Amino acid sequence: MKRLPILVLLLWLCAMFYIGIFLFVGGFLLVRLEVNRTSTCGDVLLPGDQQGDFCQGQPRFRKAVVLIIDALKIDFARFDPANKEPRPFENKLPVLEEVTSSKPSHARLFPFRADPPTTTMQRIKGFTTGSLPTFIDVGNNFASSAILEDNLVHQLAEVGKRVVFMGDDTWESLFPKKFHRSLPFPSFNVKDLHTVDNGILQHLYNIMVSDDWDVLVAHFLGVDHCGHRFGPDHPAMADKLTQMDGVIRSVLDRLQNDTLLVVMGDHGMTDTGDHGGESQKETDAAIFLYSPSPLFPASPSKSDPEVVPQTDLVPTLALLLGIPIPYSSVGQVLLPLFPAESQTGGAPAGLSQAEALWINAKQVNRFLETYSSMAKDIPPESLSQLQADFSRLSSNYLSTVKEGHSPTPELVASLQGYLTSVRDTCRATWAHFNPAKMAAGIAVLACACVLCYVLSEMSSVLVRESGLLRVPLVVATVVGVCVAASQLFTQGYAEGSWCLAAAALSSEVLVLWRAQQARKTTAAEGGEVAPRRGWLTLPRFLLTPPLLVLLLRCASLLSDSYVIAEGRVVTFLLFSMSLYVPFHLNWDGLLLPPVHDPLKPAGLLPSPVLSPLAVRRESSTFLACLGVLVGSLYLSLFFHGCREEQGSCQPSPFLSPLSRVQDSRLKNLHYILSLASLGAWTYLLRRWLRHYGNLNSPGGTVFTARWILPLLSVCLGLHWAVAATPEDSFRNLAELISLGQRALPRVAFSLLGVGLALLWLDPLTVFIKSRAATPVRGPVSLPPPRYRASTGISTQAELHHLIPQLYQRMRRSLEDGEPARVPEGGDRPAVEAYGLGTVYSAPVVLLCGLLGLGLLLLHPEGMSLSFLLLLLEMGALLQIHASSTTLNALQGSHSELLGLRGAA
Repeated sequence: MKRLPILVLLLWLCAMFYIGIFLFVGGFLLVRLEVNRTSTCGDVLLPGDQQGDFCQGQPRFRKAVVLIIDALKIDFARFDPANKEPRPFENKLPVLEEVTSSKPSHARLFPFRADPPTTTMQRIKGFTTGSLPTFIDVGNNFASSAILEDNLVHQLAEVGKRVVFMGDDTWESLFPKKFHRSLPFPSFNVKDLHTVDNGILQHLYNIMVSDDWDVLVAHFLGVDHCGHRFGPDHPAMADKLTQMDGVIRSVLDRLQNDTLLVVMGDHGMTDTGDHGGESQKETDAAIFLYSPSPLFPASPSKSDPEVVPQTDLVPTLALLLGIPIPYSSVGQVLLPLFPAESQTGGAPAGLSQAEALWINAKQVNRFLETYSSMAKDIPPESLSQLQADFSRLSSNYLSTVKEGHSPTPELVASLQGYLTSVRDTCRATWAHFNPAKMAAGIAVLACACVLCYVLSEMSSVLVRESGLLRVPLVVATVVGVCVAASQLFTQGYAEGSWCLAAAALSSEVLVLWRAQQARKTTAAEGGEVAPRRGWLTLPRFLLTPPLLVLLLRCASLLSDSYVIAEGRVVTFLLFSMSLYVPFHLNWDGLLLPPVHDPLKPAGLLPSPVLSPLAVRRESSTFLACLGVLVGSLYLSLFFHGCREEQGSCQPSPFLSPLSRVQDSRLKNLHYILSLASLGAWTYLLRRWLRHYGNLNSPGGTVFTARWILPLLSVCLGLHWAVAATPEDSFRNLAELISLGQRALPRVAFSLLGVGLALLWLDPLTVFIKSRAATPVRGPVSLPPPRYRASTGISTQAELHHLIPQLYQRMRRSLEDGEPARVPEGGDRPAVEAYGLGTVYSAPVVLLCGLLGLGLLLLHPEGMSLSFLLLLLEMGALLQIHASSTTLNALQGSHSELLGLRGAA
């Protein structure tokens, strides 16, 4: 087979995998099209005022102070006077309860619910644009992380309001050149609790008393970083919340009558201090609204919302500050902030609830029409229903206003219902999976895997079939065009993903069919067929226990109950597989071969004809590794996390970082166990490589195993110690500890990068040493043709297998003049080869060791014992595979010996 057809075939296979991944990701990570249009002051006119400018009116608030306390969970903000023994995160913000109870018409505290994913960047985007997040947002500028959609910061800048920002530097990348003045501080180091907060406090009060701002945004990170480092149930969390209580009190004292204060969290926090998912502890933050002038029309009532969605903040702040609602917002104004009746004839300073809802509904309907004309992901029936609802509400509202009547409470409730329906429809469209695309992607990937197996088994047949892809590619193109044409005829538009799916599946089926025809033709002509098995035996091959266990593992992902208990399911399947191997070997007479003498009892020792010493050694090694594997699997059950669906499950204590352990003795024991596991990891890797002769070469890979691996372990151990040291323990060494917290992870990742680069450039650890020549290492040249024939190995096999090449090189060095005999007085051979038996496995083992240490940097210290168990399991599996192969080889040698005896 020529090179070009082979290259085309490989590229086609890669394309099949990419198409399958693309289809699956398209159904799993849904995308939302960004509408890059902006609202203007003329877009939000009230009925009957067609030439007015909404932005020219007097806003209800001239200034606003927005304090964002990252990860301000609603439980942190509540105050319970009956709680006499509060936990570290309880009752530490009493100022919110004091102001709310003493001034009910000036302040309110609400749960502030975020939409998942509850990450900081997505949350900032959510409460500034009013849109719902998805995992992937498709915009026009893929090279920039800036928010392209219309947002509050952009609208404030457009109307000339001076926005001053300080805090988390994420805002700088999201809103470049949008702030009148900005004071960003680095937020990458989650171990740092004070840099961002102290930097804000250095400027916050001075800016508030000045007149050089209209909107002040301060994003504190200390509470969030404290949760990541120590968890919420730690004295450090009490200190940070107490500090935030003092900040809020100081800000309240400096507020003017025309200023609105918003204290809010962007997301919540789990019991372990993490966030990002969709559990209620992660989504429920707190929002506190206050103004020195009366803000709410009355005291809290039953009509107040129990939970405020984060998207509702955008239209509420926009109308209170007198700016247009951002174009893509799907939020709903917070009605308690607006009076029931208009007080100033529709100006922004006195919008009634009905007027605010009407402006909000017009803006949402405009966005819905624009989005539906650009994207087709909203169901047509839902879209038609929403458009009909808005037409009916618009007619009722306009007729009521034209007649001079106030909108009825029923009409207000209908407007609220319409806004809620739009948000629910968008959430159902953008935040749900597409099972059809996921299934199509899995089907394409499964067919691609089958094709890889078939083509690998038919390599000799493919030599004669250089045009295997001609017909399938033509048919795939025709199928794709037909699917696109049918979509255009039935739906009015064509979706490229389904055209790709149809083309990919049709081409794969045709390639399988043509491969079968080629095999039949080759067999009829007496050609060489696949060396091991024909691909027509594929169904029976898939039913072998190893692949059956693998298929069960894949099938378990389709069941909720199996996914919830995924850790135990995987352990059970692997344990079952490990027990199958010895039973299978014993069934074939390899591990416990049958005894030929009926008077001799059965035992572990094989018959003398089967090389008893060799079989005994391999059987003992096999059983020992099997015991190591089973024991490691059992111990690994102690390292488990808990899902929300598991109820009373308690996570493993090893999942908690050392910084969260408050008992000093337990912390020291925890650290010693982690260091012992890390040391055992490094020792076992080096011991294994040294035992098989892989540390005798002067190459880069051996340098990595000798020096980089231990240095990386030392950096990791020092990093654990520095990260777990309380900041107030060694005040004289505070700067050194802070430097170590920043430098040690960077040094560790640098060493890891150097080690992986050396392993990539020079993976082999084989070392050939000759008595008469200098040590030789590096690329192995092929021997002359006269030596190729003497081994019985084909030229094509020598091109793909390294061990025959090395063997031929050693043989040639002996036959080309080097002494074949051992010199007098010496017991060493003339040519020595180190690491030849592990020429393939040594780079893999070293790579897994380096990657394991890199992953351990991203996990808590207690997980080092779990990683050690993974290393033992990996080594045991490799040795079990090698021992089973050796036992099969011994059985094959025994069969050949019996055949020779019979022939004699």
